[in-house]
Amino acid sequence: MTFPVSHPATLADDNIPRGIFLMLTTTLFFILIDTFAKQLSQTLPVTEVVWARFFFHLLVVLMLLGRRTVHYAHTSRPVLQIFRSTMLLMTTFLFFIGIRQIDLAMASSIMFLSPILITALSAPLLGEQIGLRRVLGVLAGLTGALIIVRPGLGEVPLTALYFVAAACSNALYQLTTRMLRQSDDAYTTLLYTALIGVMLATLAAPTQWIAPTLVDWGLMVAMGTCGALGHFTLIKAFQSAPPSALMPFAYSGLIWATLFGYLVFGNLPDRYTILGALIITASGVYIFHREQQAAKRALAG
Repeated sequence: MTFPVSHPATLADDNIPRGIFLMLTTTLFFILIDTFAKQLSQTLPVTEVVWARFFFHLLVVLMLLGRRTVHYAHTSRPVLQIFRSTMLLMTTFLFFIGIRQIDLAMASSIMFLSPILITALSAPLLGEQIGLRRVLGVLAGLTGALIIVRPGLGEVPLTALYFVAAACSNALYQLTTRMLRQSDDAYTTLLYTALIGVMLATLAAPTQWIAPTLVDWGLMVAMGTCGALGHFTLIKAFQSAPPSALMPFAYSGLIWATLFGYLVFGNLPDRYTILGALIITASGVYIFHREQQAAKRALAG
């Protein structure tokens, strides 16, 4: 999940209840993408599912932007946009490979490592200073991931490591999103997210193409639509309320993942997944809280 912001809202413009509702809606859209992808990947090649996710995402974005598409197609940093979109494509590909064998709750729990990894990478890549408490928060989050994956114990498929890799590429994707906030409009980034993804996925999809059924096409359209709408509602959420009010609600995705995992696939997370997810969630919220405090001190100083 990424958090693009078009223009920061002033306090007078804040509508926190609306922002929270949009954030909850966003997490629902993103878990629906995962649910459709898991269903489709049982019978179709992953490259084909990834292509569908970006192709129909692009169609919806073009409909949302309409005549403004040409305006938003201008970017000040095309290389960074391409790199960012490639990282999202890689994240999607790794996630869709892994989701064939791992339940939604476990996959989502591991993916919530991304905000924690962003903190770890922000020092070497962005030159940001991180204190001891945030370092401890990062270590706690990694411990939570180890509890879920339980490496070497043979209880969890090695496929779970795909999500660790996906969390790393997703962290790079989100870091570049931060960089682009200063130069490009969020709708420009939204457009390039789908456009670059389609271009790259189209190169790979024909190599393993299997003719989708009518039901498959319906799931593909729904998946891409959820992708576009999820990013759109996320932008609107951050236009409505400050990040400090919204971030804790991003973890509601774990609830959606558990619910859909049970209703659609009959899976329930084991106690290790629940414990690891709680640790990752707590460390993520704590790190975000510390970052907000540091930002306030910097403004005051």
